[in-house]
Amino acid sequence: MSEHVTVERRDGVLAITMNRPERRNAITVAMYAALADAIESAANDAALRLITLEGAGEDFTGGNDLADFMAEMPSGDDIPVWRLLKALAANPVPLVAAVHGNAVGIGTTMLFHCDLVLAEEGTRFIMPFVDLGLVPEAASSLLMPRLAGRRRAARYILLGEPFGVEEASEFGLVSHRVAKGGLKDALATLVAQILAKPPESLRLTQRLLRSEDRAEILERMELENSHFAERLRSDEVRQAITAFFEKRAVKS
Repeated sequence: MSEHVTVERRDGVLAITMNRPERRNAITVAMYAALADAIESAANDAALRLITLEGAGEDFTGGNDLADFMAEMPSGDDIPVWRLLKALAANPVPLVAAVHGNAVGIGTTMLFHCDLVLAEEGTRFIMPFVDLGLVPEAASSLLMPRLAGRRRAARYILLGEPFGVEEASEFGLVSHRVAKGGLKDALATLVAQILAKPPESLRLTQRLLRSEDRAEILERMELENSHFAERLRSDEVRQAITAFFEKRAVKS
């Protein structure tokens, strides 16, 4: 378990928080493992009625911690990030994300696998995979065009254009828009609303809502993951990430 992921079980809720605010919740390999463990643990826990996912501090998450990711350079089939994505796709428990600040890379793509997404006004979504020499993950190459249309998906994924809460709500990535500063209260209200519903009916309905495309999503994840793994070994990725760090150093 990573010290930068807090997991609490209370009153039928599994509350997961990415808790590395000093680094904008950039996700390390250890954090991916902890997140995967938490989501996987919910599958066979009949007492759980809801999972919530939040980020501490100013951002939901700044995406991959690139320095950690390149230093660890995971390989094989049991890579923590792949485990997390598969767990999200197969998760049988209603899952609510509360998003604010920046939601970068997987911080955006993981939301495709949440049942409800609350986003505070001012949230900035961005998927900079191509700029880093990579390909998208989390079946976003399938789900983004399905939600937003191919042309808009190309803007967000091929060009890496950021977008805000209004656009995310318009094409269906976000279910609830929340006023600035109101995210905690909005999440608490939604949690209470969900917990008031019959639990077995809730789980069964969640599974029905997800069942149609789950196999297709997992198949697309495998395809993306294979390309992603190949890209990680490429000179293009190393050059792109080196350029990213050099650019950041100049700005600071």
